[in-house]
Amino acid sequence: MIGYFSSEYPTISHTFIRRELSALRRKGIEVRTFSIHRPPRDAPLGAADRQEEAQTFYVQPPGFASTVRAHLGEIFRSPLRYGRALGIAVKNRPPGARAALWSLFYFAEGVILAGALRHARIRHLHVHFARAGGDVARIACFLAGISWSLMLHSFGDFEYPAVLTIADKIGAARFAACASYFVRAQVSRVIPIELWDRLLVVRCGVELGEPPAQRSENDPLRIVCVGRLSPEKGQYQLLHALAQILPVAPPFRVTFVGDGPTRSFLEATARELGVADAVEFIGARSEPDTLRILAGADIFALASLMEGLPVVLLEAMALGVPVVAPHVAGIPELVTDGANGLLFPSSDCDALAAQLRRLLGDRELRRRFGQAGRARVAEEFAIDRAVEPLFKRLGGDGSG
Repeated sequence: MIGYFSSEYPTISHTFIRRELSALRRKGIEVRTFSIHRPPRDAPLGAADRQEEAQTFYVQPPGFASTVRAHLGEIFRSPLRYGRALGIAVKNRPPGARAALWSLFYFAEGVILAGALRHARIRHLHVHFARAGGDVARIACFLAGISWSLMLHSFGDFEYPAVLTIADKIGAARFAACASYFVRAQVSRVIPIELWDRLLVVRCGVELGEPPAQRSENDPLRIVCVGRLSPEKGQYQLLHALAQILPVAPPFRVTFVGDGPTRSFLEATARELGVADAVEFIGARSEPDTLRILAGADIFALASLMEGLPVVLLEAMALGVPVVAPHVAGIPELVTDGANGLLFPSSDCDALAAQLRRLLGDRELRRRFGQAGRARVAEEFAIDRAVEPLFKRLGGDGSG
């Protein structure tokens, strides 16, 4: 039995985890899910995610009595191992009093998780993201005496403060999967060369959805942007690019899917730039709703200042929607400029505007990029193909 663990599962932004474990289950691996936090009750989750929630073990919120029992159980089982686990938690952390306090919280959670792993007879735990989940999982697997592995996705896994402990975690793990070659390169920079052979690339995969039906030529063209509304996602730059092309491009509408701290600011910016009538902010949506909105798009626009390799870009291309995206991080591993989409230098509003205008004005180019993008996803990122390297590392082919 394999365990899957993350800080919060399921979530609307991490549906790729559910797809991945579903693909492993189809290949015959038994998978149980574990998480620190339960998703908020009002989270816009689809039916598949709610089913996963019902089957997931949650560390939080812990009851006082059950927490005491878990810790006493570990002490009686092996006081030496319990003390060593506490030492690992306190030692492998960023400097400072706050980090020291949080390391104790992670230790307490790790003890609870260790008991749950034993009860479920988990032989290996696979952890998405190297931050809090990685800290808790390391303690739990040490106490439970099982192997574990990491999946690293983007900057948060190898920037401060995670960079201070990433080498220790990879050293303790059986392997670390990286969502892109870019991520593998960046992680390689900050760990000893002796650990490089523990890194492998495992793509986040998607299902190949049905291409959308042809839209009426009389409808305004539809641009869709999906992502958390926060500075690093670049929606501010996208609004400025839209203001440039609005007077000269064919009629279009823009839908922003997602929510976040900059929503009010972005709505005010749209009014100030005179594009408010052409854009709508509809908030966060469930996975089925987001895919339906993507399927109705003529163009998917991504303006992020930093990314790993965003799954929503894969989802758009899998649906045959032509894309405009920044030439940053792992994105060029998926999008080849002029072949299956258009790229622009990240933060360059003029270049973003030019690429959007080019695609808005050329129906044949949109059709060609849509077909080529879908083919590119099928080639390497279709979920049953993407999960194959992980399947082999987890011993699903008998290799152990």
